[in-house]
Amino acid sequence: MRNLFSVEGKTVLVTGGSRGIGKMIARGFVEGGARVTIASRKQKDCDAVAAELSEHGHCVALPADLSTEAGARSLADAMAASEPALHVLVNNAGANWGAPLADYPDSAWDKVLALNVKSVFHLTRACLGLLTKAAQPGDPARVINIGSIDGLRVPALETYAYSASKAAVHHLTRVLAMRLAPDNVTVNAVAPGPIESKMMAATLERFRDQIVGSCPLGRIGEPDDMAGVALYLASRAGAYVTGAVIPVDGGISAR
Repeated sequence: MRNLFSVEGKTVLVTGGSRGIGKMIARGFVEGGARVTIASRKQKDCDAVAAELSEHGHCVALPADLSTEAGARSLADAMAASEPALHVLVNNAGANWGAPLADYPDSAWDKVLALNVKSVFHLTRACLGLLTKAAQPGDPARVINIGSIDGLRVPALETYAYSASKAAVHHLTRVLAMRLAPDNVTVNAVAPGPIESKMMAATLERFRDQIVGSCPLGRIGEPDDMAGVALYLASRAGAYVTGAVIPVDGGISAR
């Protein structure tokens, strides 16, 4: 039982790992003894966070622009050059865009869906060879997609492309889970609620009291909440879970 939630020695790639939820998850894996690579678009930020997390274990940076298929393939090739196999892929990189319905630009749809949905598909496919090399009977390789409770219920804010993209991520997770199960690769999604992060900062500054009031557990999510569910899905404890979308929202989506 001591090893049930262990990820020690596993190779992990976390996209969008230089801030917010990605950094929370990356830190959990690093402190759990995994070999972690974080990827994000800005090399300076990526290098700085990798250096910070390296104080707690193994963490390296691979800057990447995942808004294109070529960028996803380039990241997968870079991983293959540095690691023989990939035990865990965390598809976390994403973007948001809010605007009134009458003013919502077409460019928002292009940007948000390219990064939030297409990059999940492109990078998972590009990394499949590395994932299957890591997969073992009883200990499959894992893909963890970061969705949102905004893809489970109608959000209060006008983030049309974002909420639609996260609903798409949830269903893509189920589709990939069925397709990759014979390859001994599990695919699950996490649907975070309000978490203390840079993306949520402006919203929490304006609506913290209302959000806390709407949460059955009466608080905003913390870094350990995100790290914990990722470690569960990546460890032996989560080896028989695939095609699931797990809300981590203090019960908000259950209302």
